[in-house]
Amino acid sequence: MDERFTRETGQAAAIADLANPVLQELGFDLVRVKLTGQDGATVQILIERPGGAVTIADCTAVSRRLSPLLDADDPLPGGYFLEVSSPGINRPLVRPRDFMTWAGHQVRVELKELVDGRRRFKGEIEGFEDGELRLRVELDGYDGPQTIGLDVSLIEEAKLVVNDAALKAALGKNSPQ
Repeated sequence: MDERFTRETGQAAAIADLANPVLQELGFDLVRVKLTGQDGATVQILIERPGGAVTIADCTAVSRRLSPLLDADDPLPGGYFLEVSSPGINRPLVRPRDFMTWAGHQVRVELKELVDGRRRFKGEIEGFEDGELRLRVELDGYDGPQTIGLDVSLIEEAKLVVNDAALKAALGKNSPQ
């Protein structure tokens, strides 16, 4: 349940491959590596600590460990800004365990391909079972919400929806319980 089902590509994948062993050594899991063009090249690395909150000191420690590694390997030509942070409130869900942890919360899911004529779904997470995200959604032609299963191999992106429940969970102890 710890394997990420989303994967970076290109330069972001090279950075993820470099960062992941360091993060594991420090007790963190990689959530996502994203490259953006704001203020030049920005490397955004989202981290989480299983069962705990990520502090500013954690982000600083990770940044200090990753900076020399990235500088030495040089996966990006030219300069870049390194940004290490926790996933935040509208966090991407990247592991099957995320669907168990955040069960009962709203999520937006975008698929890699059409399923029943749709690529986008929004609904309440019911959990994860048999390789599928279990999602309670409104479907045309049905009276009331229906539970569907979406194979994680089809998920392009899954993100929590910012609402009162997500805000309360985030303000609690940076986890849903």
